[in-house]
Amino acid sequence: MVQVTELGYMGFGVKDLEAWKKFATDVLGMEVVDEGPGDRCYLRMDYWHHRIVLHSDPSDDLMYLGFRVAGSEEFHAMQAQLQAAGIKFTVGSEEEAAERHVLEVLRTEDPGGNPVEVFHGPHVQFAKPFHPGRRMHGRFKTGTGGMGHCIVREKDPEAAYRFYTQLGMRGGVEYKIRVGKMTIAPIFMHCNDRDHSVAFGIGGAGEDKRFNHLMVEVDNFDDVGLTHDLVRREKIPVHITPGKHSNDHMFSFYFRTPSGWMLEYGWGARAATYQSEYYSEDVYGHAPEAGGFGPPPRRE
Repeated sequence: MVQVTELGYMGFGVKDLEAWKKFATDVLGMEVVDEGPGDRCYLRMDYWHHRIVLHSDPSDDLMYLGFRVAGSEEFHAMQAQLQAAGIKFTVGSEEEAAERHVLEVLRTEDPGGNPVEVFHGPHVQFAKPFHPGRRMHGRFKTGTGGMGHCIVREKDPEAAYRFYTQLGMRGGVEYKIRVGKMTIAPIFMHCNDRDHSVAFGIGGAGEDKRFNHLMVEVDNFDDVGLTHDLVRREKIPVHITPGKHSNDHMFSFYFRTPSGWMLEYGWGARAATYQSEYYSEDVYGHAPEAGGFGPPPRRE
């Protein structure tokens, strides 16, 4: 089976492009690149031309997820794999691939209606070192783990699981958390040494939103603390307080983006175990403060 290798890029529709540029540089530490059409900008995290595209659009929501395959052979084998599974897709033109700064791209969507792209050959700019938008102790941790992970809304998690396995991903339930009389059991899917690249089984940032949160990881613990101070100073709502996850061991906190969905800023994740296990609570912290995933589990 052909496998995607990473979550390579993402596109978002944002209502206030100027607010997002300021947020991306002054709070997140990303590099903003303004070039090409005036209806978008690009966010850099490393040597790639971009990891995030911000499109001027009133949705304030996810526009597409971009998953990478290793090369041209895998790209064409993925087409046969999707066709055999009965998954409809379209192959992008040369112009559409150039717009994404990749060699080839195809477009499909998952069962929840989230647009998904599969590509190979990203535009990598080793002659243009990453320049953070504000001071950082370290850099963003991408590499073999890709740009990070995200949670998207899925009406039918089992159907979504089957879809992402057709991209060569694997995974399953990693948490079973009691929230009142309900048990939340989100599904986490991985394709590399990052614990997960996409997850679902939790709602979006609102009833009409596809997207819950994006996680970006830094390679220096102090950058999480620095970012937390910046978020508090700017009075940006913190949705989940600093803490450590049980599944990927990430130390992180969650806060509100200008589009309303959450950004998780983290450090110190362990590699994927490649074996199933589940948890009923986090190691410590991660208490809801202004929203988040719901009330924290009760300790007995």
